[in-house]
Amino acid sequence: MKWADLAKERMRRKAVIDYFSKLGSTKNRDNSFQPHHTLHKPVAPTNLTMSALVAAGAHLGSSSESTRPTFLPYAYGHRAGITIIDLDTTLPLLRRASNVVREVAKNKGLILFVGTSESLAPCVRKAAHRLGTQGFHVGTTWKPGTLTNAWELFGSDTIMKLNTTPDLVIFLNPLQNLHAIRECAISRIPTIGIIDSDVDPRVVMYPIPANDDSIRTAELIAGMLSVAGKEGIEQAAAERALAQSQSKRARPEGADEELKGVVNTSV
Repeated sequence: MKWADLAKERMRRKAVIDYFSKLGSTKNRDNSFQPHHTLHKPVAPTNLTMSALVAAGAHLGSSSESTRPTFLPYAYGHRAGITIIDLDTTLPLLRRASNVVREVAKNKGLILFVGTSESLAPCVRKAAHRLGTQGFHVGTTWKPGTLTNAWELFGSDTIMKLNTTPDLVIFLNPLQNLHAIRECAISRIPTIGIIDSDVDPRVVMYPIPANDDSIRTAELIAGMLSVAGKEGIEQAAAERALAQSQSKRARPEGADEELKGVVNTSV
């Protein structure tokens, strides 16, 4: 074989490899679901898939006898005495909740994560930490009157100095915090909650039908919502930086010196 033919064959093989390498799945280690990393490496809202929800056990509801009639639109069926949650409805509702969290964080809103159990405490703590100064969490028992009687519970000095009223509350175990959800309704604070088949979806404003007994499911959903909030904070920072750069470009050269001269002459 001549050298020219060998070069053509090499180019042909390279073209074939380049063509077939672009086909198939685009999943890799960074954007694929890893069940053992749901707490520290959450899935972004754009990368969440049905298989990730199934792997986390989000489709397993409570017993068929305890299923609420209002939950039937979110149920796929029953098997072995357990209600199977329809994840085809869970996925869009979860993305809707992510959009809500993103917009609240983008507008400098305070977001509160509530998971009042020992197993959920690390989850809500990590989720609130991703939002920085805009994220808060409750990992222990909810004190009655936290929202409706804050003046008596925390004192007037604390209320006057700090803005402690959240703009959005996310419940990971709403069945154990119905009194807290009631306080949010009285205070007109929007709520997001993981709703199992034994919970009325109407108790929260943005329900997410999923298994609330699974720690992995709670970590997956809380991590995804916190990532959405972090994206909103980053978008707000990018928009502020863009506005500042545009204002500097729009300002004519020497405007600062002229303004200083006017101020000095007026003084």
